[in-house]
Amino acid sequence: MSVATATAPTRTQTSAEKKRRIIFGAVFILIGTAILWFFAFNSEGGVTTTFGLNPGFASNAPKVPDLTFPTQPVLYGLGLLAMFLGGWQLAKGFKSYAVVFGVVFLLFIIAFLAWAAQGRSFNLVGMLQATLVRSTPIALGAFSGVMAERSGIINIAIEGMMLSAALASVMVASVSGSLWLGLLGGIIIGGALGLIHGVLAIQFKVDQIISGTAINILSTGTTSFIVKRFFIDPEINSALNSSKIFAPIHIPILSDIPIIGPIFFSVNIMPYLMILILVVQHVMLFHTRWGLRTIAVGEHPKAADTLGVDVFRVRYINIMLSGMIAGIGGAYFTIGRVGQFDEVMTGGRGFIGLAAMIFGKWTPVGSLGASLLFGFADSFQQKIQILIPAFPSEFLLAAPYVITMIVLAGVVGRAIAPVADGVPYEKE
Repeated sequence: MSVATATAPTRTQTSAEKKRRIIFGAVFILIGTAILWFFAFNSEGGVTTTFGLNPGFASNAPKVPDLTFPTQPVLYGLGLLAMFLGGWQLAKGFKSYAVVFGVVFLLFIIAFLAWAAQGRSFNLVGMLQATLVRSTPIALGAFSGVMAERSGIINIAIEGMMLSAALASVMVASVSGSLWLGLLGGIIIGGALGLIHGVLAIQFKVDQIISGTAINILSTGTTSFIVKRFFIDPEINSALNSSKIFAPIHIPILSDIPIIGPIFFSVNIMPYLMILILVVQHVMLFHTRWGLRTIAVGEHPKAADTLGVDVFRVRYINIMLSGMIAGIGGAYFTIGRVGQFDEVMTGGRGFIGLAAMIFGKWTPVGSLGASLLFGFADSFQQKIQILIPAFPSEFLLAAPYVITMIVLAGVVGRAIAPVADGVPYEKE
């Protein structure tokens, strides 16, 4: 009896691994076939593609030769390589199929860009820098979600927190003339909304989805009312909705590194803040006593309470920190980007941040990786509109949201949330 009980899980695991190997192998082969059919077969022989490796703006970084290659042979090579990886996955299977999936997806993107830019030049460095910049608010939204949900509170109010913080930051910056005070204003508004969400979820034990939705509706309605009621007046709009934006910071020596320098070390303060929050959050969650208590509260609050951890206090602190991080993400849209507020200008980035958090398995580093994927999709659709003007713009605009739905549907792998996520705690 004991032998049968011990071997059953092994058979189940082997069956699941075999199924996964077959599915991913078939997907890799299908992607390789698509590269050959749609790109290689529809490219012209003797035509070259150029990937620009220098920034499209003034930079002190040394110029490097652009990457020029024959389009058709490279497309055939990319397609065959993807099919080879698919065949290997079917036959033996890779240890980390998710990494190989990323490689195959990258092959498809390179093939698409090579085909779309055949006979022309495409600024690759510019798109990669746009990826970093556009992934910043998504990553901040994801970090906000990690902070809340690791302690057991679902925070779908991130979108509303970012929207309100975007308005608050530009108003404070416009009145005070200080971008840093504007950023502080966004952080305070985000933290205040986080506290409201915490009171509803912790004190009154309101369903956390309903509470978060209410905050989103409140933020959308309030900001829209202010814009339509007050900012329609040019004088008021100029006084309250017109600020400077954070200028790019060129880090000495590092910004002069070819290719890498313009991408990572010639941006404004917002991406640097995002990286700083990533490091601090990772260290605090996994290498401090406070982080261990947070994880314990999110996984098994009753056991944590038994050991003397104040569950309510931990959750209040985390949801307020979550709101403050979302506030920084909201400030990005105004004082970090355009210097004025428009209705619903966050464009669902808070919700995409939640998808990145799930994709990243509720970890800061994983969330950043997922955010870069969504940011790439966002910048990719803009570049394609330039390369292929006839391509339906509606389809391209939907690309980031389509990827979000794929992630949430679990195509890229199932993720397990903290056990007590969304469960109100009743102290005995």
